[in-house]
Amino acid sequence: MASQFLPRTTFPTLDSLPRSYFLGHHRAGLSKMKALLGQIDLVIECRDYRVPLTSRNPMFEASLAGKNRLIVYTKRDLGSMGKKGDLQREEIIKQWHAPFPVIFTSITSRPSIRAVLQFARSYSLDRFSVTGLRMLVVGMPNVGKSSLLNALRSLGVSKGKVASTGAQPGVTRKIATGVKIIEGQEGMEGVYLLDTPGVFVPHVPDAETMLKLALCGSVKDTIIAPVTLADYLLYRINLVTPGLYAEYHPPTNEVITLLNAIAEKTGRLQKGGTLDTEAAALWMIQRWRTGHLGRFMLDEISEDALENKKIEEGAMVPSMHQARKADKEMRRARSKSRRQAVGV
Repeated sequence: MASQFLPRTTFPTLDSLPRSYFLGHHRAGLSKMKALLGQIDLVIECRDYRVPLTSRNPMFEASLAGKNRLIVYTKRDLGSMGKKGDLQREEIIKQWHAPFPVIFTSITSRPSIRAVLQFARSYSLDRFSVTGLRMLVVGMPNVGKSSLLNALRSLGVSKGKVASTGAQPGVTRKIATGVKIIEGQEGMEGVYLLDTPGVFVPHVPDAETMLKLALCGSVKDTIIAPVTLADYLLYRINLVTPGLYAEYHPPTNEVITLLNAIAEKTGRLQKGGTLDTEAAALWMIQRWRTGHLGRFMLDEISEDALENKKIEEGAMVPSMHQARKADKEMRRARSKSRRQAVGV
């Protein structure tokens, strides 16, 4: 009789893992956002539904303090399993943000995009101004800000894509000019939304937080080894539904065993016919990111989870001096990695 599969209950601590992805355009973007606040009526803060706590940037709390805010959770379709527990978790998340309103969205869900438009329209009418309403969208890298802007523009004024999007972070590097998402009415000019570059945190408190952000695409795939990231994904899948990868291999805690099976079945081979485990790892990660290898949250949701997260982050929001230091450290690390790659 085959022994019952037991998933790992913990993931190994990886002290050598990078703890930042704070780049020059992140720092510049944050400074420009602060400078623009006087012209902004409403801030839309985007967070990734799969990591509602981990995609929280405490730097926004200090930089955008005092501004009215709408919290928009993107990619709900990639983190929801369509069960009653989802609604219960969403109610807790709404409580975290009170009194700010919260909307959960999916780019594929027109009603959820329409809800954001309706909120913006009502907000604009309540604050009648002949110059219309100016909104600023902010968030961590690759949480879906530009995709949200495009969806709002398409549904709101029936116009095509205006903001570039991509699977990797860093597509948007500068704050764009305002894009109209709602036509003017009753003597008003309309509603405009300004897209901004994603801003990472200068320092990530622990390795697992970095793994979550990398898995969701907030960090470029070259920063953390794909096999390491695939191993973390395997660990999380096994805690939810080990059978999600059954067409490639029976439940296992051994990532190389699974990646070899995936490489063999999908034809990912190196020169000479050897199995390409790194290519298989990237394929596995991308399958999860697009919802084809499970749809679940990576953060645990509870009423006191947000307060615990704030304690973990520390009472002090990172200063711009710390941000610049982290930026320099990241550039040095990337330069060293490039030299090692070419054998210098």
